[in-house]
Amino acid sequence: MKRAVIFDVDGTLLDTTEGVLSSVKYTIAAHRLPPIADGELLSFIGPPIQDSFAKHYGLEGAVLQELAATFRERYKEGDVLKALPYEGIYEVCDELARRGITIAVATYKRQDYAERIMKHFGFDRYTDIIYGADHENKLKKADIIRKCLEAAEVEPREAVMVGDTEHDALGASAAGIDFIAVTYGFGFRKKEDAIHLEHTLGVAEKPREILDHIG
Repeated sequence: MKRAVIFDVDGTLLDTTEGVLSSVKYTIAAHRLPPIADGELLSFIGPPIQDSFAKHYGLEGAVLQELAATFRERYKEGDVLKALPYEGIYEVCDELARRGITIAVATYKRQDYAERIMKHFGFDRYTDIIYGADHENKLKKADIIRKCLEAAEVEPREAVMVGDTEHDALGASAAGIDFIAVTYGFGFRKKEDAIHLEHTLGVAEKPREILDHIG
């Protein structure tokens, strides 16, 4: 029996496409970088923003922090709340709460953004265990998950991580907890992309199917 469910945000609780891509495009233009096709821009949603700029532009060092600062300022001021809850996700949280299962949030969004967006969309009524990234991008997903485990006062075997990307799956594995993949977000596109990953309990094509994999 699981006592805690830890959710990712982007692509799991919320469709954050509009806000994230708006800030990414602004940052690219502000720093006079070559434009990226919209389809490729989707890969910026979820991972740390520095990692995405490093991957796509081959950059390293201080310039990545400059890009991150531009992105974060734009995101904070105008784009952070441009998101939509996935259909059925509130019902999932309602059922978990009814079962007495602790809900937590582990995201690569910066801590203050995570708290703001969770409150805005009403997820704070389910939990105050909300952990995000630090300003210097030192925390890995496993570190953030471990913070949730400690706050929820549960052992790794008693928890499961729900997310839409390999970052979430690898973080769960490193933290020693089980994983439920979702294919309605930005990372995994089909069941076969995730079912083979370590500690994976199952795959949900819709939010309501998450409950099918929680004993």
